[in-house]
Amino acid sequence: MVGLTRGLMPGVRHARGLPKVLLALTGAYFLTSLGHFSHNAEFICEYPNLPAWLTRAQVYAVWAGITSVGVTGLVLMRKKFMATGLFLMAVYAAMGFDGLGHYAFAPIELHPLIANITILSEVAAAALLLPVALWLLASHIFRGQTKVQHP
Repeated sequence: MVGLTRGLMPGVRHARGLPKVLLALTGAYFLTSLGHFSHNAEFICEYPNLPAWLTRAQVYAVWAGITSVGVTGLVLMRKKFMATGLFLMAVYAAMGFDGLGHYAFAPIELHPLIANITILSEVAAAALLLPVALWLLASHIFRGQTKVQHP
């Protein structure tokens, strides 16, 4: 079996050469991030104490920028630049904790319930993706490879 986790995760099937668990967690984080940013953009006035200059378009632009990091990571992994791709996936996941910044502006109890759900869902998905991306990256680096080796 060719893939990043050969010998590390026996029995794990790969989708297009990438570990399914990584793809599933990336998809979950993508969807929860989209949910949070969409809610933030569409109901920006309901988020307490956000800066007055922040606009709906800016919120979507930030989401697009964050998402582009993850997309670039996936593309690089598909091109067999696993270490760089996995590093970018870890960065992408780490950015998911930024939503906790809402609680620096106002405590959790001042946010509407749906805002808390979208924020905490995104953070939870990021918290699942980040250690998997880091573990796969460390496993890859310790094997001394910069590209996936084909048999």
